[in-house]
Amino acid sequence: MGSAGLRELCAKHKDKLLQADLLIASDGPRIAPDRPTLFLGARGGHPIDLVVDLREGAHHSGNWGGLLANPGIILAHALACITDARGTIQVPEWRPPLPASVRRALAGVEVDGGGNGPTIDRDWGEAELTPAERVFGWNSFEVLAFTTGTPERPVNAIPGHARAHCQLRYVVGTDVDDIIPALRRHLDRHGFVQVEVHRGERGVFRASRLDPEDPWVGFAARSIERTTGRAPAILPNFGGSLPNDTFADVLGLRTIWIPHSYAGCSQHAPDEHLLAPIAREGLGAMAGLFWDLGEPDLPPTAPAKET
Repeated sequence: MGSAGLRELCAKHKDKLLQADLLIASDGPRIAPDRPTLFLGARGGHPIDLVVDLREGAHHSGNWGGLLANPGIILAHALACITDARGTIQVPEWRPPLPASVRRALAGVEVDGGGNGPTIDRDWGEAELTPAERVFGWNSFEVLAFTTGTPERPVNAIPGHARAHCQLRYVVGTDVDDIIPALRRHLDRHGFVQVEVHRGERGVFRASRLDPEDPWVGFAARSIERTTGRAPAILPNFGGSLPNDTFADVLGLRTIWIPHSYAGCSQHAPDEHLLAPIAREGLGAMAGLFWDLGEPDLPPTAPAKET
């Protein structure tokens, strides 16, 4: 929902009540059900509405077909120029840098949603990237809904307008203030001046990412490996969105998230669930981490590296 008020609350109390070095939190899924995972930030989420509004009402497709521009066709072609046929982003400003530290952290990481998760489409998205890099190190553009005419009861008429609700999931290195202007320029270059571009009303999150080579990351990873017997996957950020930028940017904290769910959990659905083995292991891993925080050999608290 955007965590209304959280940023203001943190700004008000950052120098006293909320002053700290590190945030340890839990949300989201593991990279695979049987592999402990750390993630260090979140992709941003930016809602985008595209609208083609040509005229009042619909008009008979026999009498007016071939004479009136169809907003659904115009919008479909506009959407088709934002990515190619495999979903590779074509807007230059939406193609972020991929730091070497991020690539090293994601080397060998395999995304596994468990038995309930969908099969990954390996020929979808940026061809030069691995599946892990596509979701944890790159941007993705999605069409969430597309309407024109009356889908529930089609009639023989050319609709007057069309609308698509879209979203850009983006990583650090993308200029959030230029997301909408960049798309406007891109559509204009392709001749789609009649397509209106608006920022959606809900679900705006900013991207954040702690450097995977920060000493606190190594500390947490070693602790979890000692407790579970397995080295955790380290994700520079996870694919979804959280208000993590508030903790990282406003409070100035290093942020380490330790998920205890899995990708096939039916998130946000009526049957969302938690696997008992992950819950048990998660309790042990967190107890071990908080125990280790009480030991004297904590990492230095030098400023985190920028990515």
